Amino acid sequence: MQSALESTLDIQKIRQDFPVLDQEVNGRPLVYFDNAATNQKPLPVIHALTRYYEGYNANIHRGIHHLAEQATAAFEASRRAVQAFLNAKHWQEIIFTYGTTDGINLVAQTYGRRFLKEGDEIIISTMEHHSNIVPWQMLCEEKGCVLKVIPVDDNGELLIDEYEKLLSEKTKFVSCVHVSNSLGTINPVKTIIDKAHAVGAVVLIDGAQASSHLELDVQALDADFYVLSAHKLYGPTGMGVLYGKKDILDSMPPYRGGGEMIKEVTFAKTTYNDLPYKFEAGTPNIADVIAVKTALEYMAGLGKENIAAHENDLLQYATEQLSELNGLRIIGQAKHKIGVISFVLDGIHHQDTGVILDQQGIAVRTGHHCTQPLMQRFGIAGTTRASFAVYNTREEVDRLVQGLRRVQKMML
Repeated sequence: MQSALESTLDIQKIRQDFPVLDQEVNGRPLVYFDNAATNQKPLPVIHALTRYYEGYNANIHRGIHHLAEQATAAFEASRRAVQAFLNAKHWQEIIFTYGTTDGINLVAQTYGRRFLKEGDEIIISTMEHHSNIVPWQMLCEEKGCVLKVIPVDDNGELLIDEYEKLLSEKTKFVSCVHVSNSLGTINPVKTIIDKAHAVGAVVLIDGAQASSHLELDVQALDADFYVLSAHKLYGPTGMGVLYGKKDILDSMPPYRGGGEMIKEVTFAKTTYNDLPYKFEAGTPNIADVIAVKTALEYMAGLGKENIAAHENDLLQYATEQLSELNGLRIIGQAKHKIGVISFVLDGIHHQDTGVILDQQGIAVRTGHHCTQPLMQRFGIAGTTRASFAVYNTREEVDRLVQGLRRVQKMML
């Protein structure tokens, strides 16, 4: 069954841009439903990487020869593209990192170490990825801060009333996920930010899952920090972005020492470079930074609103179809979600579900999804997670449903 949105976007034509999809797994056409972990890369992104390595591979910023200048220009063009993508006020507010995890650690180890002290309180939520839990726990152990947690209701939505009760003059930092990687829940981050600012706290938003699905405007959100990963934006792995308000970034010490982040080095004293280079020590991930601009252009060409509408169509269709399976329970049924469905099958371990689906060429994610506290909240060890991207189809959802029927037939 084909939706009107599929026809509008010409999904079959889009799929031709993703060569990895054109293969069989265990003798069946591949169905790739592990997009929340990483989505596949279109040919323009792959070609952008190839063009750099074949045509102008060189280190950036310090070279005066032609290749270095070409690479530097392409690298900085990506920074401007990300600035526009996030609607950041200044290009200097865009720091290239190695991913969302790296960005969160950078903030915890620089802003946190400099400005937080014993007794200060940090608030996170129950649905955080481990990457947005562990760095704050480490900081609390070092500095004597107190970690507090926003609870989640049975639908997988944050309890904002309880969040308000946690806020006080002791609250100095709030770090919250924009969209849950396990449940697909879209959190009311604007409300979270405003309430934190009302007590003088600084806020970081983990946008790893939100970035490819939602329109982003860091100025409208008034986020102090926003982090994301390129590999969930149809871009390369090993490259991410930290956005930070310029005045806050200026106040923070460097994260790593070495080349690029310095102005002058003597044995007596080192002076540090200006933003954004103060936080970009060493040779960066040049090729992948350059290619992220191509990924953003690819998404813009399809229309981010069209991508979101198509994924929502798949979400609604899959929710309806999966809900008809006896013994299947969807975990996380928030009112506002992206294209992620996590579920459990009665009497069947999620790992067995994943293995049997893989035998049928269907790739899903199983386990705790790096959100063990959230799994504990729902009293489960893990889930099977199907997550959608622009190249997925309703026919593939039908394959998933058929595959799950086979899982139940084999295991029960």
